[in-house]
Amino acid sequence: MSASKIFSLEGKGLKLDTAADIEPHIQALKENPDVEEIRLLGNTLGIGASEALAKVLESKKKLQVANLADIFTSRLLSEIPPALHSLLTAFLALPNLHTVNLSDNAFGLNTQAPLVDFLSQHVPLRHLILNNNGLGPAAGVLVADALTALAEKKSAAKKAGQTVPDLETVICGRNRLENGSMAAWAKAYAAHAHVREIKMVQNGIRQEGITHLLTHGLATASQLRVLDLQDNTFTAMGAKALSNVVGGWTELQELGVGDCLLGRRGGVALATALGKGKNAKLEILRLQYNDINAAGVKGLAEAHEKLPALRRVELNGNKFDEEDEGIQKLREALEARKEAADGVGEDDEEYWGLDDLDELEEESDEEEEEEEAAKASDEEEEGVEAEEKAARDIIATQDAEEENVAQEKDKKVDDLADVLAKTEIK
Repeated sequence: MSASKIFSLEGKGLKLDTAADIEPHIQALKENPDVEEIRLLGNTLGIGASEALAKVLESKKKLQVANLADIFTSRLLSEIPPALHSLLTAFLALPNLHTVNLSDNAFGLNTQAPLVDFLSQHVPLRHLILNNNGLGPAAGVLVADALTALAEKKSAAKKAGQTVPDLETVICGRNRLENGSMAAWAKAYAAHAHVREIKMVQNGIRQEGITHLLTHGLATASQLRVLDLQDNTFTAMGAKALSNVVGGWTELQELGVGDCLLGRRGGVALATALGKGKNAKLEILRLQYNDINAAGVKGLAEAHEKLPALRRVELNGNKFDEEDEGIQKLREALEARKEAADGVGEDDEEYWGLDDLDELEEESDEEEEEEEAAKASDEEEEGVEAEEKAARDIIATQDAEEENVAQEKDKKVDDLADVLAKTEIK
């Protein structure tokens, strides 16, 4: 994309409260009818500034990419919803806007409404980036529900003969989504069956939630290219669920399940699944800090022949010896592929071979994974449903509280009107 089609205020650290504050900074945007990308990240926008910006944006019909990460730092919770509403309402008028980045903004339960409204309606959306927004499980449910509603709108538009893009990318990490929102997310991904890239790292999702997400949601994602669920908790149960569905992702190129506590049995189960030859396009496998032992490494070494595109495996922080026969075999195979590849420059070195194995641990004979973590029982499935119900109860409680506040305000206005009527000069 040429510079003339990009408008950027990135990283200027501007504090723009009013329309007058932002006016001199958006003159170039006003004068550019061909702008295709805007970068506003690293500034802070108030209500008045957001309203003024929105009026300009709604006329930029060629806009394709909007980066609004970190634009509400130091703003009050009461400021964010109206400011966000103005901007996202303007986005709804832009038929070519396919990529939206709203990372590093506070969209908890008190401020999520404009985001949820936008996500449920913006049919052109292809790439959604929501990292570090403080959603929590309750707001996470609402965002997932909005994406399910979006799938229905996309489907209706296609049936009406319109050309509508699929939702291809969902990046929603560091948001405390937890088990309580996994049923809603599974439903959303099942509705968007052509999604290609999903990253949901560091969300506090436990094994029951991971199992539900994989089994009832991602199992249908046959076009998946990238899946990153690092820094959540799988245990053997989640690893088993992953092993059961990974063979259906024949287009998969990158799998990230590092720091997920796959465990000994989980490592073996995943290696066995990959060795069935259904993931021939897999290039990168991230498995650090998972308590994988020599048996798991041996399984990966044996599976590599069925993974002809594999060029990078990350195994640091696991429980095997660096001189293990399996790791030596895997290292040699990856090095041979690197030498056979053309055009591997210094910048690409980190995407080839094994990572540095400088934090390996010794496996303890006394270490045993808990048996109940290896089996997905009906009780565990019900646990996910119970946590989702708890999250939805929180939503319902807040809605009721807001309705009561609104009614109380209306009553105070009515009482004041009565007082004024009684004291009116006759």
